[in-house]
Amino acid sequence: MRLIERILQIASDPDSIILDSFAGSGTTAHAVLNMNKADGGNSRCILVEMMDYAESITAERAKRVIDGYGEGKTAAEGTGGGFRFCELSQPLLINGNLNETVGEEKIREYVWFTETKRPWPKEENENPYYLGKQVQTAYYFYYERQQVTTLDYDFLSTLPRDAEGFFIYADLCVIPPEELSANHITFKKISWDIAKL
Repeated sequence: MRLIERILQIASDPDSIILDSFAGSGTTAHAVLNMNKADGGNSRCILVEMMDYAESITAERAKRVIDGYGEGKTAAEGTGGGFRFCELSQPLLINGNLNETVGEEKIREYVWFTETKRPWPKEENENPYYLGKQVQTAYYFYYERQQVTTLDYDFLSTLPRDAEGFFIYADLCVIPPEELSANHITFKKISWDIAKL
């Protein structure tokens, strides 16, 4: 652990954010907490661990370092500080296909955020595929769980022309690219383009 502390002292400032994407037993968190206690810094660390011991070993170590551990001569005083343990939810895509167990609302929220970098406003609209409008661009997620959706002239006829541009997610598109371009429509294929966001 002393080696990790030394590396962090050389490579970071007292208010750094340190990322350890292979957290293992939590040595990086231990080192950062020790450094903060020693130099009065406010460094933070983000640990990522995909193994099933993330909570029982990695997070537990951080708790013990913060609170103190051991007894008698081997007791170590706590460093103070705090941490938050989070778990990822189910993946949005499985083998390139939408994971429908996540729920359509979460998928729609994800698509909106990745396109606009803003929280989904979840506006009421007559069109069930409408996500919202951002900077004169309207976003649609044309998705049906039990059938293939196609961006065609029938679907286009249902859209109001109250935007300067359109982003439309669907399974297929039968409108020629030059016509899409002329009408300021960007077609994005489910789930190929979601995977690329």
